[in-house]
Amino acid sequence: MKVKALSRSTADYTRETKSDIQRLPRNVDPALHPLERAREYKRALNAAKVERMLAKPFLASLTGHIDGIYSMAKNPWDLDQVITGSGDGELRMWSLESQETAWRAPEAHRGIVRGVCSIPGGETDRFLSAGADKLVKVWSRSEGALANDGTPEAVATYSGKHAFSAVDHHRSRLLFATGSSQVEVWDVDRSEPIANMTWGADTINSVRMNQTEVNVLASSGTDRSVVLYDLRTSSALAKVVLKLSTNAIAWNPMEAFMFAVANEDHNVYTFDMRRMDHAVNVLRDHVSAVMDVDYSPTGQELVSGSYDRTVRLWDVARGHSRDIYHSKRMQRVFCVRYTQDNAYVLSG
Repeated sequence: MKVKALSRSTADYTRETKSDIQRLPRNVDPALHPLERAREYKRALNAAKVERMLAKPFLASLTGHIDGIYSMAKNPWDLDQVITGSGDGELRMWSLESQETAWRAPEAHRGIVRGVCSIPGGETDRFLSAGADKLVKVWSRSEGALANDGTPEAVATYSGKHAFSAVDHHRSRLLFATGSSQVEVWDVDRSEPIANMTWGADTINSVRMNQTEVNVLASSGTDRSVVLYDLRTSSALAKVVLKLSTNAIAWNPMEAFMFAVANEDHNVYTFDMRRMDHAVNVLRDHVSAVMDVDYSPTGQELVSGSYDRTVRLWDVARGHSRDIYHSKRMQRVFCVRYTQDNAYVLSG
């Protein structure tokens, strides 16, 4: 019977002098590579990057405007309809299915269109537009008359004393609110506002009505404040002052007390209107001013557009974005919207 003993010479692992490099045993088996973990991590990272590059979230561009798009509105009762307003005063209604212009008013306003909104209810195709020419106009594809040159004319026009910066319509009543030097509430049957509300701001940046708690109105101004108003008493409810001014406000469609604000300090803040002393969450990732924000129909996600040329998707419970959209052609993003089926994101 033979017995083989494993033996190793001390010369294989002992240094002759102190200046020699320490000799280590090495297994040449590729399955036991010493850098295998780092190599696999690098491979997984590259695969994730390539998958993101090839995902191509960009689907289509709706071309037609010759100036920047500064306002956008979706119709909650029509999944196929989107309304946009540009810097040259043009209004367009788009069909998302055919990706073409369904209706346009080339000279709807003299100057920039600062706000557009659909009239809720689904009983009419009317929508509102507010411009820097101190006019709010009501438009309709089916009811509007045509001028001699074939361009559509407004169904109704309301004139203000100052340039308008925002407009939003009440969910059930025939009321709409505008922002200029103050918050004004209008009745569609009257030519003058029925209520004027202000709390310190020289100029109102955005106005947004709550579509669930329908008597609550939120506005943001150049004095860095976000103010909540009660339409029943035409009085202010609460006010919070941030470090920089707020560009846009969005109400959560599923949680009536929650709303998000897009701020100039590169962050998106979510607030509970019952406790305005602090933000519920701060969403940090943008590297420039956030220009617009919108909730998904489920109320669980947010989309934001920024001056840094990116569109980001957020989970409302987390502090950082879960996805970022950017392409070489994209310029400053001034408006973003979720579609009503929670499947697509629109940016202008």
